[in-house]
Amino acid sequence: MTFVMAGGGTGGHVVPALAVARELVAAGHEAIFIGTRRGAEATLVPRAGFRIEWIEIGGLQRVGWRKGLASLIQLPLSTIRSLRILRRHSAAAVFSMGGYVAAPVMLAAIAARVPVVVMEPNALPGLVSRRLARFVRKALVSWPETARWFPQGRVEVTGLPVREEFFSIPEKQPGSLLTLLVTGGSRGAAALNRASRESWPIFRKRGDAVRFILQCGSAEYERLAAEFNAQGLDGEVAAFIHDMPKVYAEADLIVSRSGAGAVAEIAAAGKPAILVPFPYAADDHQRHNAEGLARLGGARILLEAELNGESLHRTVTELAREPEKLLEMGRASRRAARAGAAAIAARTLIEEARKR
Repeated sequence: MTFVMAGGGTGGHVVPALAVARELVAAGHEAIFIGTRRGAEATLVPRAGFRIEWIEIGGLQRVGWRKGLASLIQLPLSTIRSLRILRRHSAAAVFSMGGYVAAPVMLAAIAARVPVVVMEPNALPGLVSRRLARFVRKALVSWPETARWFPQGRVEVTGLPVREEFFSIPEKQPGSLLTLLVTGGSRGAAALNRASRESWPIFRKRGDAVRFILQCGSAEYERLAAEFNAQGLDGEVAAFIHDMPKVYAEADLIVSRSGAGAVAEIAAAGKPAILVPFPYAADDHQRHNAEGLARLGGARILLEAELNGESLHRTVTELAREPEKLLEMGRASRRAARAGAAAIAARTLIEEARKR
C-alpha cells in the first residue's frame, strides 16, 4: 500500500512524519510526501530518501492579509493537485502533521474518501486540524486535554516520535555543580540568548556553582562565545549541538522554548525544565504546551515578557537550592513521555487503510 504524508513548513512538522514514513517502509509499504519547495520538507524529505510531490500553498495565520489572501487563492488549485496525486498513487490513507501544507491534502483526501490520520503534538491543535477534526478517522495526540477537539472514540494519546536515545537517558542525581542547558532550537532564540548573556555577570559575581551550556544558533555565535569566554564561567557556547541526547544527559536543568518537539524531548529525557513559550506562535500553542508540562509538575514557566538576566538567574538558583525538587520535576516530566509513537502511527494508518 502507498501512504501519503502531509505536513511541512518547519522541521517540527516534517521530522515526525519522516519517522512514521520509515516505520511504514519497514512494514513493507510505500510512503510519499506532499509539500512545498519553500518549506523544510524540500530538503529534509529528499535527504531522507523519500519521494515528494509539490504543491503551492502558504500560511493563513500571522502572515498579513496579502499573504493570507494569496494562500486562500492557492487553496482550490492545491487541493485539486493533491487530489490528482492521491489518485495517481492509489493512496491507501493520508497521514497529517497539520499545518498549512496539510490543508489541501486533507481536503483532497476527504473528497476522495481516503482515510485521514492526524498526529497533533500541541496541546491546542492547529487551525487546520481544528477545522477538519470531524473528518479525521483517528487523532494521535500528545496531551489528554487535546482529545476534546476531536470526535469521541477517535483519539489515542501516543506522544510525538522522539529518538530512542532520549528515552535511554538515566536519571541524574544533582551534585554540587548544576549543569544548565539553554537551547532555543537549532537556530537559537534571540530572547534566550539575550537573557543568558545578561545573566552571566550575575552568576559570576555571586559565585554560583553553575556550568552553562548555550546552543545559540550560528547568527549570534561569535559574539556570544567571545562574551562568555570573557566572563570566565564554566561551560561552553555552541552554534549547534550535534549530539543533543549526550548534552541532555549531562544537564541538571533545561531552559527551552516549548514547541511540541522540544517538550517531547524534555519529557523523554526525564529532565526538569524552565519553559519560555514563543509568544508569537500560532494560536499561542507554545504556551499551552508549557502549561501542559507545568500542570504535571515537570516545568516552570517564564514568560518572555518577564525574561531577563535577573529573572533567569533567580529562577535557576531557586531550583538549584532544592535538588529533591529537581528530581521530582524530572520524574514528572518522564511520566509525560510516551515511547513508540511512530510505530503506533504507522500501525494505525495500516489499520484504517484496511478498513476502507
